[in-house]
Amino acid sequence: MNRPVDLAAVLATVDQPWSPRTVAVLNDYDVRVVHTRGEFTRHSHPGTDEVFLVLSGSLTIRMDDGDVTLGPGQLYVVPRGTPHQPYSPEGAQVLLIEPSATVNTGDTPSELTAERRVVEP
Repeated sequence: MNRPVDLAAVLATVDQPWSPRTVAVLNDYDVRVVHTRGEFTRHSHPGTDEVFLVLSGSLTIRMDDGDVTLGPGQLYVVPRGTPHQPYSPEGAQVLLIEPSATVNTGDTPSELTAERRVVEP
């Protein structure tokens, strides 16, 4: 990658919620952006942590030990193996960082499972 990534431009091309796009690769990790709206599949990632950074809107991460609600500019790391369910009634734009091989629905495949899609800047 030899050019800056315009996250807003990439997000403007995404028309479905919960359909992440890989905008950069850092070692073996993907930097992904996604639109969220409504409820996502409750799942976990047994082998990795997952970073959520809210760019706009609001995102709640439901977990057994309590919910975490994030607004613009706020970041949260879901520890590996922790069951969680992202929820965003009004929608949000979120940046995720996770290993490139990570499936968005983790250990719980569903109709929201998305293939890895890499976008070029």
